[in-house]
Amino acid sequence: MGIKTALPAAELGLYSLVLSGALAYAGRGLLEASQGNSRPKASPSCPLPLLNLPGLPQDVADFEWVMWFTSFRNIIVFALSGHVLFAKLCTMVAPQFRSWMYAVYGALAVLGTMGPWYLLLLLGHCVSLYVASLLGQPWLCFGLGLASLASFKLDPLISWQSGFVTGTFDLQEVLFHGGSGFTVLRCTSFALESCAHPDRRYSLADLLKYNFYLPFFFFGPIMTFDRFHAQMSQVEPVRREGELWRIRTQAGLSVVAIMAVDIFFHFFYILTIPSDLKFANRLPDSALAGLAYSNLVYDWVKAAVLFGVVNTVARLDHLDPPQPPKLRGSGDTLYVYDHIGGEHSEVIPELGATVATFAITTLWLGPCDIVYLWSFLNCFGLNFELWVQKLAEWGPLAQIEASLSEQMSRRVRALFGAMNFWAIIMYNLVSLNSLEFTELVARRLLLTGFPRNTLAVLFVTYCGVQLVKERERTLAMEEGQQDKEKLE
Repeated sequence: MGIKTALPAAELGLYSLVLSGALAYAGRGLLEASQGNSRPKASPSCPLPLLNLPGLPQDVADFEWVMWFTSFRNIIVFALSGHVLFAKLCTMVAPQFRSWMYAVYGALAVLGTMGPWYLLLLLGHCVSLYVASLLGQPWLCFGLGLASLASFKLDPLISWQSGFVTGTFDLQEVLFHGGSGFTVLRCTSFALESCAHPDRRYSLADLLKYNFYLPFFFFGPIMTFDRFHAQMSQVEPVRREGELWRIRTQAGLSVVAIMAVDIFFHFFYILTIPSDLKFANRLPDSALAGLAYSNLVYDWVKAAVLFGVVNTVARLDHLDPPQPPKLRGSGDTLYVYDHIGGEHSEVIPELGATVATFAITTLWLGPCDIVYLWSFLNCFGLNFELWVQKLAEWGPLAQIEASLSEQMSRRVRALFGAMNFWAIIMYNLVSLNSLEFTELVARRLLLTGFPRNTLAVLFVTYCGVQLVKERERTLAMEEGQQDKEKLE
């Protein structure tokens, strides 16, 4: 109730004013902290940034960002560009065999990069999960998938399997874990899909074509097997009207986002400051809240950029890849979450789906105390959201909401949404930064800052939630109008 209801324009204008003012105020505090003489220093051993602005050293605390867009930028661009050229040639010469050609090209790239023994190791995992899929037992496929993933994360098996890589080079460890982990996840997706549709009789060749598609091989994302197989099986794929323009737009936005983040890190040390707790503790509450918020937003932006680069290449191959995840670490295991949880509206299936999802995610990230805590908190958070939703549908509470106007119902829901958003921030700060920094933020905002600063942060977040919901409502209305016009 109240979700599709519009709020008065003056009220939305007030929310926009409050949110923009609060962000500017918090940003000013972060800028002063980042550019002050007592700011935390970046490591001098870090490589040069993408953009080198004189007199403004860059925050280079994020290994993934440095790896993708500085250290190994040219290697990644070369590999993806080679695939694009090869894919274009295949589409022109023999489009009916393009899935085979992509797989052969990807396997040859893995062979040339990691060596023949590593390729045989991955083929062994593919065959084992393919054999398990023939038995038609989802629990067996899921259990074997977990065991295979654990073998790449836990000693002594990880030490033994890493010996299959020949040679030594800078990207070796990253490519080993990326290629191995994503291979297991893709094979698990294939096995579960085979169990769900035994009448379709997928072959081992279908699995190999799915696994060795190069743009997704080392860095993901995971495109579920059913979607990949259906789209890649089109003999003569046809682009929708305006598709090339949208691909160019996505590529341009990815480049702009990369440049914007790179420039941002010259002015705001949002990744380095949390590592210095004494310095972070001297920040005012507004700047500390902005620091916590910006770390979560940056993680989402990074996921969108990394997905955007790879997805642009996939869309050139006439694929419709998945969108960036909204939860750190979950984007590559969402097929398990959706496969078990269904519509995510029932308590028991949702509990099973979240436990299975975060069991895989824990192995994917590498078992340790921080990952255990992060997985538990996010698993609890997803289930708690559903419990609250079910409680709101309970008779007495449902009657209370029914007695409210639709606009007031939307305001009440937005208030709970604001509290839930900060719960998400706190859950993910554990892995994004550290447990100590999370404790510092919680203590400052919930204890020493209560009630004034606590309520101020909550109100600003409430304003943001209302503006996001208004944007979603507007987009839903526009899509509904477009569908109506097509029917007419």
